[in-house]
Amino acid sequence: NTPMGHTHHHHNHHSHDLKGRNLLISIILNVVITLAQAIGGVISGSLALLSDAVHNLSDVISLIISYAANALAHKQASTNKTFGYKRAEIIAAFVNSATLIIVAVCLIKEAIERFLSPQDVGTGIVIALSILGILANGFSVLLLKSDSERNMNMRSAYLHLFTDMMASIAVLLGGILMYFFGWFWIDPLLTLIIALYLIYMGYELLKNSTRVLMLFTPASIEVKQIVEAICRLGPIENVHHVHIWQLNEDELHMEAHIDFKEDIALSEFDRILVDIEKLVYEEFGINHVNIQPEFEKCDSKNIIVQD
Repeated sequence: NTPMGHTHHHHNHHSHDLKGRNLLISIILNVVITLAQAIGGVISGSLALLSDAVHNLSDVISLIISYAANALAHKQASTNKTFGYKRAEIIAAFVNSATLIIVAVCLIKEAIERFLSPQDVGTGIVIALSILGILANGFSVLLLKSDSERNMNMRSAYLHLFTDMMASIAVLLGGILMYFFGWFWIDPLLTLIIALYLIYMGYELLKNSTRVLMLFTPASIEVKQIVEAICRLGPIENVHHVHIWQLNEDELHMEAHIDFKEDIALSEFDRILVDIEKLVYEEFGINHVNIQPEFEKCDSKNIIVQD
């Protein structure tokens, strides 16, 4: 059996209890807003308010998924789940962004129908509930802001809430314009703008989470540069059969076969391995390395080998 070198460089995890608690507060606030806006939208006949309620409902679902994923991500690995549930948060981000786009398409259809036959809207309810939406979502956005910068799952939750807050501001302005000028066409126009914004935000997140799920090499990594850098260390003939992938937000993995010019001792390989680990971690942020050393072995020497 060929000796294998394998190492981890772990980042320090900040307290996930706080993340969980902040998410839970946001979920409760959003359930309240969703119910209030749905009832208000039906009573007032405002499509923009209803679209905001649907948007909020998608948020409640996405926040619950994010909450579950956040909890799952910290469960221990086992013999039949050797990576644990570390991908849970990426799957949550994927599901959230996909639902966001689906909701948006439905809203666009509704808005177009409403343009063709405009309806009167009860503006008082619209104004009151949009203010409630701005306050509650604004508070949730502040709670999740710092975590959103470090974590794709939390970023998806944060984006949902941020778009909610912006949508509520738009609905408030629309309510004021309808109240003073009777411009009821503002209602479907706002719905359309909210929906297009949802598609724009959702697409970016869908693309990024898909990259991770498909085990694509992260966009910031240039495989040829890594291979050239490794080849400068010690008596290395070539580096081939390279795989680089992201497990989740914190872990970047690399595995490769390295062909040596000489039949070196295992102890020397270990020394070279330490240099490789240091190099790829410091220059490329790769924190899990798995190297298969070889000497005069007959196999494909291509950098990328399709298994």
